Amino acid sequence: MAVSVLGFSSRSYLTVHRQLIYCVHKVRQRSSFAAVELPREPAGVPKEKEIHFTRSDGRVKGDSKASEWKKLSSKDLGISWSMIAKPTKYVLKGLKKKGYEVYLVGGCVRDLILKRTPKDFDIITSAELKEVVRAFHRCEVVGKRFPICHVHVNDTIVEVSSFSTTGKGIGQKFDYSLRRPPDCDDHDYIRWRNCWQRDFTINGLMFDPYAEIVYDYMGGMQDIKKAKVRTIIPANMSFVEDRARILRGVRIAARLGFRFTRDIAYSVRELSSSVLRLDKGRIFMEMNYMLAYGSAEASLRLLWRFGLLEILLPIQAAYLVSQGFQRRDKRSNMLLSLFSNLDKLVAPDRPCHNSLWVGMLAFHKALVDQPRHPLVVTAFSLAVHNGGSLSEAVEITRRISQPHDDSFSELLEAPDLDSDKSLIDEIMDFGLSVKSALIKMTDESFVSQAMSKYPQAPYSELVSSGPRFNTYGNFLRNPEKFFPFLPTCHCQGIRLRFHHLVCIPLSSFLRASKIFECVEMGCGKGFVPKRGSKIDYEFLAMGNLQEVRHVFARIVFDTVYPISLDRENNNSGSQNS
Repeated sequence: MAVSVLGFSSRSYLTVHRQLIYCVHKVRQRSSFAAVELPREPAGVPKEKEIHFTRSDGRVKGDSKASEWKKLSSKDLGISWSMIAKPTKYVLKGLKKKGYEVYLVGGCVRDLILKRTPKDFDIITSAELKEVVRAFHRCEVVGKRFPICHVHVNDTIVEVSSFSTTGKGIGQKFDYSLRRPPDCDDHDYIRWRNCWQRDFTINGLMFDPYAEIVYDYMGGMQDIKKAKVRTIIPANMSFVEDRARILRGVRIAARLGFRFTRDIAYSVRELSSSVLRLDKGRIFMEMNYMLAYGSAEASLRLLWRFGLLEILLPIQAAYLVSQGFQRRDKRSNMLLSLFSNLDKLVAPDRPCHNSLWVGMLAFHKALVDQPRHPLVVTAFSLAVHNGGSLSEAVEITRRISQPHDDSFSELLEAPDLDSDKSLIDEIMDFGLSVKSALIKMTDESFVSQAMSKYPQAPYSELVSSGPRFNTYGNFLRNPEKFFPFLPTCHCQGIRLRFHHLVCIPLSSFLRASKIFECVEMGCGKGFVPKRGSKIDYEFLAMGNLQEVRHVFARIVFDTVYPISLDRENNNSGSQNS
C-alpha cells in the first residue's frame, strides 16, 4: 500500500505497510511558513549537465520521468581530484589497484559541490570488509550494527564501508520494501539501494573519482540548488527510524544555511522529545559537531527555534527565556555573541576540543548568575591565557582604552575597582563562580529543574497544534502526552532516563575544569603561555591546554570589546575633530 505522508507523495518504488500508520501525522496547512521559505539558489553551485546514457534498444535514458536519478559530470560541477584529502586518495588508490569499485559518498560530495571543505571523507567500495582489511596494514573493523573499516593513514582515520554490509540493514526498522525502478541496471541498483539508506537527499550523492561521475539518485542536486534539507523517506518515519537524524538535520541546516522542508520542520517539533532515548554519548557527539566546527551560533538558534535547546542545554534555554527571546528572534545576546566569535576561529576541518565550548557555557552561566564589571571579565580571561598570573592580567587590563559592549546585561559598572587588590579579589571570586557553574552543568537535579524557573517559555511558532512542552516539569509529569503511541511502561522508562540525562561526560568536565583552575591555584609547573596570535589547530583539536586557553581569551576579549564597536568609536571621534 503506497501512502502519501504529510502532503508529500512517496516515490512509487517505496512501499510502506500498514503498521507504520501509527506514526504518520497530517500537516495542517498554513498561509505562511517562514521556516521553510525557499531561499535563492546558493552562490557558487554550478549548473550541472546531465550525462545521458543510451539503452540497449537505442533510446536515450534520462528523458523518461520514470527514471528520476541523474548522472552528472564532476568536472562540470567543479570537483577535481586535487580537492580530495591525501589520506583519502591513498585509500582510494589502494582499493582501485586491487580491482574494486570505489566511491566517495555522503556529506563530503555535497561539500565539494558547494566548494566547502568537508569535515571528513567517507568511502564506499565493492570490496567486502575482510578484503579491505587485507588491503591495508593498519586497518580494523569497528561497529556491530553497522560495521565499517577504519584505515589508519599516518595520524588520520579514513572510514570505509562496503556495499555488501550496508545493504543488509535496509528495511529492518520499518516494514517497507523497495522495488527496482524502471531502466535500472545491476550497478545502478546497487548504488541506488545504498543511497536509499541515507538520511537526507543532499547526503545521498555518490562520486566516482575515476569515472568522474556524480550519481544523484535521490534529487540531492535539486535540493542543494534550492538550499533545502529534505529526508529521503518521509521525515516522521526517518526520525523514528533513527532519532539522531533530528540532531544531524539541525547541524547540517545550521552549517550550510539551508532550510528544512515543511515535513521536516513539523516532524522535528513533533518528535523533538524522542532524542532523549538516544545514548548520552551520541547526544554529546552531535552537540560537539554543532558547537566545535564553525556553526555554533546558527546551531543554537535552530535548537531554540525547534524546541530542542530546552532538552539538550536547559540552562542555556532558561537564559534565552529570561532574555525574552522568541523562537524566531533575530536579536543577539552575550551567549550567542560568544559562540559567534568561536565560529570565526574554527571550521569543519579545524575544530576545537569539546572542553572549550563546555568551558564557555560555564563561563557564561557564571556571568548570568552574577554579572560582573568588564574589567573583571577581561582580566579573568587574560589570567586564564597566561596560566594564572593575576598581576600581569590586571596590568594589561588597566591599559585597555577601547569601549566595551554595554548591551549585555551580564556586564555591570557597579563595583569600585580602583585598586589592584579589589580587582584581583573580584577575579578570584569570579573564578569560583565559573567552577560552581561547571559543577551545576553536570548536576542532574540542577539541570532537570533549570527550565522550571521560567514557566512562560514561548511555544514553538512552527506548528499551530500538537504535543508541546515548555518546562521539564510538564514533561516529567506527563510523558504519555508527548508519546501517545508508546505503552505506559515505555513512558516510565523515558521519565527515568530523562532524570539521568546529563550530556556532558566526566572527561569533558575535568578537561574544562583544567582551563580555569590556574586562576585559583596560580601558574602550573612548566606551563608556558602562548605567544603570538596564530592558532595551532592540531593542538586545539587535541585539547592542548595552552592552545585552548589562548582561544578562550581571544573569544572573550572579542565579545566584550567587539572590533566593530571600536571602529564606530574611532569614526565618531574623527568626525568630531
